[in-house]
Amino acid sequence: MSVEIPGAAELAGARVAVVGLGKSGTACVQALADATEAVVSAWDADERALEGVGDVDERGAAADPAALAEKALAWKPDVVIPAPAVPEVGPLFERAARAGVPVWSEIELAWRLRAFDDGRAAPWLCVTGTNGKTTAVSMTEAILDAGGLKGKAVGNVGNPAVAEVSRTDGGAAGAFAVELSSFQLRTTRTMSPLASICLNIADDHLEWHGSREAYWRAKARVYERVQAACIYPVGDPSVQRMVDEADVVEGARAIGLALGVPSAGQVGLVEDAVVDRAFGPDRFREAIELFSLGDLAQLAPTGADLPVHIVCDAMAAAALGRAAGVAPEDVRAALRAFRPGAHRIELAATVDGVRYVDDSKATNAHAARASLGAQADGTTVWIVGGLAKGGRFEDLVADVSGKLRAVVVIGVDQEPWKSALAGIDVPVTYIDPASPAPMDDAVAAARSHARRGDVVLLAPACASMDQFASYAERGERFAEAARRNDGPH
Repeated sequence: MSVEIPGAAELAGARVAVVGLGKSGTACVQALADATEAVVSAWDADERALEGVGDVDERGAAADPAALAEKALAWKPDVVIPAPAVPEVGPLFERAARAGVPVWSEIELAWRLRAFDDGRAAPWLCVTGTNGKTTAVSMTEAILDAGGLKGKAVGNVGNPAVAEVSRTDGGAAGAFAVELSSFQLRTTRTMSPLASICLNIADDHLEWHGSREAYWRAKARVYERVQAACIYPVGDPSVQRMVDEADVVEGARAIGLALGVPSAGQVGLVEDAVVDRAFGPDRFREAIELFSLGDLAQLAPTGADLPVHIVCDAMAAAALGRAAGVAPEDVRAALRAFRPGAHRIELAATVDGVRYVDDSKATNAHAARASLGAQADGTTVWIVGGLAKGGRFEDLVADVSGKLRAVVVIGVDQEPWKSALAGIDVPVTYIDPASPAPMDDAVAAARSHARRGDVVLLAPACASMDQFASYAERGERFAEAARRNDGPH
């Protein structure tokens, strides 16, 4: 057997500037050093980030984004690879475009450096969307594993893609489930997945992209050059347009996901069974059962029904697995055994008959809307707030107001919430942004509003980094505060 990285030859002698040395940037530097003969430089806003970088041609730091862009481009790179945090509307993108220097994502580098085993590279099954990406990708990984394909989740989850797809040892995966953010897709140019899906799309990261249309265009790139299946939610015209306009490999098919009886070419729901009329040999005449809703029962929050968005994520993962040739019985086995990750509609505590539910992973309005939609009317004390990422919340509040008992707002920038919650007919408590323990204060305020049978729901609709290190830390602080007076579950 021969394992090689044919794309490495294209980078021999190329000057590659890696800007931003977080997890993905550091992985890019390492992959370029290990697999290519490129000339590499490393740049970051923080001088300390450069300390862990190995042998590079040049390195430098500048806190000001314009100064950092100027330094990196003065090195005369052939390619710039920015960290996901570097915005499309910032000086690096603008100056690179002016200088005619291509900008690649870590995902673009990963695609070019993927390892081939006896002439075959592991296929990519790609997932993007405003909400549900991590769950769908994790389910896809489980389905690929159950099907004997040695699946691995990478991208915006797990290890950086470039570190995993370029492996030439015995631990290399046989297929990749790739979670892709709009940041990564914006500068991904040559990727050609076996199958892709955009789960949904709603306003998010508008401050990074500069406009709703730019965000949509970035997400739409997930369907470009798809080889076999462009999977999409039936009834979502915005995602449908992405599929309609995609330039795909000849023979690729559009596969719809329907929350009802499927037509030929779709995966859909018949009573409590999800069935496949897209990938079977007799799809025009018969449907193949993939799994039942009962196979997902373990994913329902304690004391609540199975949320619709979990069903949609499972359908997406099943369709991706079927595109890769996984048998129906393996799809069912994987989903039956699947357990959700932390901070995703997770029961943290029950106190005095009130359930405290951690959905800290709901970092945008779309995710928060789905989380609230699973609650009974008038029973939810909602903890919201954080980094709004340019979003507004008037539509979200209007959609979920009937679910609410009260609202508690955390975060440093509370103006978008004050605007959205103005005139709402439930109590609203704003936690002092300067509080040394904002989550403790928020849970205490929520407890004062909640009644037996209610839910205190952390579904912030915002990113966490204004007051917490991550959404995980935010969820942990919530759970700790809730459990201090924990009663019987």
